[in-house]
Amino acid sequence: MATNGIPVLSVTGTGIAEAWEKSLILLNREGCDIKTMYDKPDDPPSKDATMMVVIEDPLAEPMIHKDFPGGLEDLQEYVMEVCEGIKNHLVRDPADPTDTRWEYTYNERLFAYRVPGIPTPFDQIETVARKLAETPYSRRAQAITWKVWEDNDCYDPACLQSIWCRVTEEDGFWRLSTNVRFRSNDAYKAAFMNMFALVQLQQRIATRIGELCDREVRLGRYVHIADSYHIYGAYFREFQERFLRGLDRRQFEDRTFRYADVREIMEAARPEIMTKVAAMGESCRPRV
Repeated sequence: MATNGIPVLSVTGTGIAEAWEKSLILLNREGCDIKTMYDKPDDPPSKDATMMVVIEDPLAEPMIHKDFPGGLEDLQEYVMEVCEGIKNHLVRDPADPTDTRWEYTYNERLFAYRVPGIPTPFDQIETVARKLAETPYSRRAQAITWKVWEDNDCYDPACLQSIWCRVTEEDGFWRLSTNVRFRSNDAYKAAFMNMFALVQLQQRIATRIGELCDREVRLGRYVHIADSYHIYGAYFREFQERFLRGLDRRQFEDRTFRYADVREIMEAARPEIMTKVAAMGESCRPRV
């Protein structure tokens, strides 16, 4: 396919698992070949594109794809990291040059965004919920992660950049639509977990708006936009053998889980996850 620069691709799926799978198939077929800052000398180029993934019904089953690189406990841990801040204690103090802990967590940037000179952090998610509870059609309900005074020069800047929300009224119900933008998104090894956790956050925002308004708020569509949606050349062989070949061997229902069927298993992992997180050292890097 002829392009003028990086390809711009788009897929639509009913649920998370379907949309993520479609995005990888399209990226593999129509993405461009390009180097990255992390390549070793012998690594092949990555597949890359600007990608928009439209998920029409974020809670539609089956929600979980079996071929994301991780297990159910990993997925539960990541949801807790993003939505509950279980790893915020690992974020470094920017005022201490000797502090070598993490640059960020998404939860810390979204729920406790700190600005130099302002003593109180900003809970951006609460602000989004309150804005929409007051004015559901507001176009100003967004949360950001980028800190221009830190992230332009830090080693590991945040990949997630913003979350934008708006409410519409349909059939007597409020529906929360959400746009999420990443500057960089590892399509194979991170994007599914990103989408899953951020849909859980979308649900929490909807619930909070409902609490503030005393009415039911349902989920509208979720749109996941990545400026660079990529499959690293370093593990392209794994992607081909594990993911692409699996498409031919199994039907879609055999490539996925229903979240409703495994939710109790995931929730039961909470104590073990918290024990693991408490023992984590400073050398651990955040998932992106």
